[in-house]
Amino acid sequence: MADDLKQAPDFTLPSSSGEDVTLSALRPAPVVLFFYPRDNTPGCTTESIGFSEALPQFEAAGAKVFGISKDSLASHDKFIAKKDLTVPLLSDEHGSACEDFGVWKEKSMYGKTFLGIERSTFLIGGDGQILREWRKVKVAGHVDEVLDAVKSL
Repeated sequence: MADDLKQAPDFTLPSSSGEDVTLSALRPAPVVLFFYPRDNTPGCTTESIGFSEALPQFEAAGAKVFGISKDSLASHDKFIAKKDLTVPLLSDEHGSACEDFGVWKEKSMYGKTFLGIERSTFLIGGDGQILREWRKVKVAGHVDEVLDAVKSL
């Protein structure tokens, strides 16, 4: 596995915390990025609540956790307030991080094809290398799986 590690694409995105977050500036902490399709939808809500509930355990393991979607900061703020989220959400309105991480995909629902974010999570090591990727994430059990991976670092 070590041979096919790749450097995580760097980005700077506005955060629901009110500050911009630059991925490379978070080193040497490991970072968990979960890309999700949209605020206030069932799967995204369950996933965001799960990461929020587990945030103290991620922080105890030294990891930073961020959710990323193309929603605006205003949308993120409403989502956080409505669902009592503690995990910071980053706004990728222009889609550059989604493109760089390869999560902007053609999807289909009810026979219609459209572009959207494929639910994906990345574990990035303290050196900026992508250690694990979870693509086409199923929400059930996912947060625990990511937390186990962080604890094994």
